[in-house]
Amino acid sequence: DFAMSKPQNDYRTGILLAFLASLLWSGNYVIARGLSKDISPVSLAFLRWLTATLILLPIAYQSVRRDWKLLITHWKLLCLTAFIGVTIFNTFIYVAGKYSSATNLAIIGTTFSPMFVLIVAHFVLKERATLYQVLGMLVCFTGIVFLITGGQPGALATVQFTPGDFWILLAALSFALYTLLVRKKPAALASLSYLFALFALGTIGLFPFFIAESWQGLTFIPTPSLLLVFLYLGAGASVGAFLSWNIAIQKMGAGRTALFAILIPVFSSIEAVLLLGEKPTSALFISLSLIVAGLLLANLGQLTRGSVAPR
Repeated sequence: DFAMSKPQNDYRTGILLAFLASLLWSGNYVIARGLSKDISPVSLAFLRWLTATLILLPIAYQSVRRDWKLLITHWKLLCLTAFIGVTIFNTFIYVAGKYSSATNLAIIGTTFSPMFVLIVAHFVLKERATLYQVLGMLVCFTGIVFLITGGQPGALATVQFTPGDFWILLAALSFALYTLLVRKKPAALASLSYLFALFALGTIGLFPFFIAESWQGLTFIPTPSLLLVFLYLGAGASVGAFLSWNIAIQKMGAGRTALFAILIPVFSSIEAVLLLGEKPTSALFISLSLIVAGLLLANLGQLTRGSVAPR
């Protein structure tokens, strides 16, 4: 009984942590749209991750000291993971925010990301997608089609795509790759050390682009509200969310954890209506309902059996 209870508890803990990360990340899409005219995408990304790195430094200092040799040994993997998951992922979201609504950013980005994860996990990691996951993703994709066609799926061929759609799909792909790379984290490397290394390396990767923007005169006015945004992005959407997400991946697996990102557009849509004045439509509600139903369906097998990710 004990042998069965621990995996089940790990899976339930993973669910809670993935849910928390999704909630914390939801505001990121609202900020991407809301601040699209106030600060450039690279500057927003750089200052977000710089804030997160500085917040995490005193927390992770002792852990990093203990794991220093491990960090040096695996520097190539860490650099690649940081570049994909930190340097470019959110930067692409902030670029997309200049062209698309916060609702569309969240729904398109977070729905395609788990689809990409399941596809890559199947072919690269040999993780077999379950029938529930495949059917769930099909339902979610139906929700996406319903949203972008305004409730008329037959008009899909005439839909005009924007540059924001292109950038948010790149962001979804980069996040999917990041999620899979996290599975390769050395087991002996503490989560705090790992997270700090990713934040620091990702911030360093953004620094040259931030300097280039500054030379071009792309500056911003550091208002109190903007400083609060950096604090939220650094402490909540970065430190809290990424730590929760990474642990959830270890407990449930990349494919199953990624499915919970579909909850992000539900939170983001509510926030976009309340904070940005975006108008809710019947197509949006139907789309969100389909996406949530797809998420529940994709996880039905695991939730009813209490199973865990394959070892």
